[in-house]
Amino acid sequence: MKTLKDPSFDSGSTPIVRVVNSPQERAWFDSQLEESHDLGATRSVGDFLRQVVEIDSKPVALLAWGPACYALKDRDRWISWSAPQRIARLKLIVQNRRFLLMVPKATSPNLASMAMGAALRVLPSQWLEAFGYRPLLAESFTDPESHAGTSYKATNWRELGTTAGYSRSRIDFYVANDRPKHLWCLELNPKARSLLRARDLPQEYARALSSVPQGVLPISLSQFDSLRKAFAQVPDPRGGKNKRFRIGVILGLVAMALMSGRREIAEIARFATSLTQEQRKRLILPLRKGTKAFREVPGYQVFYRLLCRIDPEALNRVLNAWLAANASQLPQALALDGKMVRDHFGILSLARHGNGAPEAMAVYDQKEGTARCEQNVAAELIGSMPSLDNKVITADALHCQRRLARDIVEKGGEYLLQIKGNQPHLEERAKAKDATPGTPFLP
Repeated sequence: MKTLKDPSFDSGSTPIVRVVNSPQERAWFDSQLEESHDLGATRSVGDFLRQVVEIDSKPVALLAWGPACYALKDRDRWISWSAPQRIARLKLIVQNRRFLLMVPKATSPNLASMAMGAALRVLPSQWLEAFGYRPLLAESFTDPESHAGTSYKATNWRELGTTAGYSRSRIDFYVANDRPKHLWCLELNPKARSLLRARDLPQEYARALSSVPQGVLPISLSQFDSLRKAFAQVPDPRGGKNKRFRIGVILGLVAMALMSGRREIAEIARFATSLTQEQRKRLILPLRKGTKAFREVPGYQVFYRLLCRIDPEALNRVLNAWLAANASQLPQALALDGKMVRDHFGILSLARHGNGAPEAMAVYDQKEGTARCEQNVAAELIGSMPSLDNKVITADALHCQRRLARDIVEKGGEYLLQIKGNQPHLEERAKAKDATPGTPFLP
């Protein structure tokens, strides 16, 4: 391990922990790991935080924190949460990806535990400032052949067991590496485990939650065939003729991933890798060159490049036509909800309450105030539906508008719209109605 040329400092001084923000310092941080850490630098995927521990203005330790492992038997058993809870709340666990001590151990025997303890004390608040939520749990791994985990023991981490000896692979997701690691976990909040397995989480953790997959795809492979053919009609924005993955197949995989609860592009790519070879064959995915049976799936960059360049209006028209042709009737309850994608554009969906499968979708540019805002697009979407007989449309306070309510009723449906302070007079009338004896809203 490489160390500082001048490691002199006052070991009695209070450690200062700061977050690395500038591109120049991030480059320095990563170069130190690459040069001096046994595992080298680590990729900054997802929510990722770099900490520098300083004593007397000199860096003595570097810590890198990132996303937790998708599934760990011992950790998940210790938390005692369900699979849907794990998928939805995984971001509330952060992983110590790298810990580099930058001075000789003999210089200060307790420096490693001192630096780790100082980093852990400020980690939740620094994470909150960077990403908008506080993590509840930390996890890490040590190689028993080279590290005893002394600094983890000294800072109250709990050793939960030994991993099965697998590592991530872009091809097969997990492959055996014959190098089991010791798993360590630490509660960053005294109630961490009880919160992670609780039925409901406090609102302060809402930003960390992810959508939960339904477990079973809402369409069959035969339905996918018709969906693939429909998506093939969307203009392909990719230039050139050498397209290994056809646009219909890529968009079909995106649709199935979304209907299974995936939302991020990385999650969509992971969904694709989970398909069996038989499924890949049915989906007409290409064979890998030089093989007779192994069929490849699109990687992250394939999904990213296509989704960034595709014409959303053309995609919307094709998808709505397919939804109309494949649905004999709408479900009894539909949720009207919009989500912004990194402040660039929004997706408005009319989705089933039971499993979140969309019945129709549209694209908007802002929540309100523009010609293509969410409110106006919602009215257009409802207006395009052939019928809403015996259906109930639910929506949040943004859609509590006379125009939308009238359109739903004229289509034969009913509505349940939320009321908040943005409609003070209507809210007062609703509260007055609520206070009337005999109303269904009276506690």
